[in-house]
Amino acid sequence: MRLVITQNSTLDGVIEMSGDWFSPAGNDAETADIRAELQSMMRREQAILLGRVTFESLRSYWPKQTGDTTGITDHLNVVRKYVVTKTLREPSWDNTTLVSDPLLDAVRQLKATAGEDLGVTGSISLCHALIDADLVDEYRLFVYPVVLGRGRRLFRDGLHVDRLALTATRRFESGIALLTYERR
Repeated sequence: MRLVITQNSTLDGVIEMSGDWFSPAGNDAETADIRAELQSMMRREQAILLGRVTFESLRSYWPKQTGDTTGITDHLNVVRKYVVTKTLREPSWDNTTLVSDPLLDAVRQLKATAGEDLGVTGSISLCHALIDADLVDEYRLFVYPVVLGRGRRLFRDGLHVDRLALTATRRFESGIALLTYERR
């Protein structure tokens, strides 16, 4: 499987900021194209890899959704989930496997299995570890037309990643852009 990080990002590269966030502008008609893109990405995901905090946030919300027309609930309930944790003992969500140390060995084993994508979203500390270990095959960045000026970034200060190729761009009705980079 290819390891794919998908993140929402501001123009200045912020992907996480406590207490504040940004969301797509516009109504349902203006965000339908984003939902369609996300559904396409979900169809290619054979599994997802999450940090404990992101997993617990997803688990507390998505399984309880009824009437979800986005497909996210259905996807998250059936996709194989791998959760990186040292403290969680019982996942309490179907198709979930807990992953403890050694993380990088476990990720290499997952990547060696058949399938299209092993997706990662949120989980910024996990993303940093995967980037540091040069395990990411593709980055999908939904770039929002917002500048926050503070917050955690996908690429930490001092990190040097030079083997990326822009493979796709897409502009959405809301003004959000999707930039896709692959490791060369």
